Amino acid sequence: MGLLYRAADALRRRSLQHDHGRLGEDLAHRYLTRHGCTVIARNYRTRSGSGEIDIVAWHGTALVFVEVKTRQTDEFGEPSRAVDPEKQQRLQLAARDFARRAGTPPECMRFDVVSVVLERAPRIEWIRDAFGRG
Repeated sequence: MGLLYRAADALRRRSLQHDHGRLGEDLAHRYLTRHGCTVIARNYRTRSGSGEIDIVAWHGTALVFVEVKTRQTDEFGEPSRAVDPEKQQRLQLAARDFARRAGTPPECMRFDVVSVVLERAPRIEWIRDAFGRG
């Protein structure tokens, strides 16, 4: 099965070589699933267009809102550093919208960041509870 995943990754990399964000989200989705998350939405956008969440998943009893940051290399630092306070605020607004629609109380929400570096063997780091509910 590992060989099949490696072959699929090679094909995906070739077809998405200029779309690092999409490739990173695909890798993060698979990584989170392998680590016990149930992904329920990808690229969720609010009706107003004011925010987007890359991945929404259940991890145990927590509704997790995941921001995926992808870079070709870590030459200028870890990709997760790009989740600044302004980005966090937009994520929190979109998450509150999603949670309200899903009927999930705020205390069950969590914000994670998945950092993907697209080296020869992609490096993935999952930062749980990366920032507060705001």
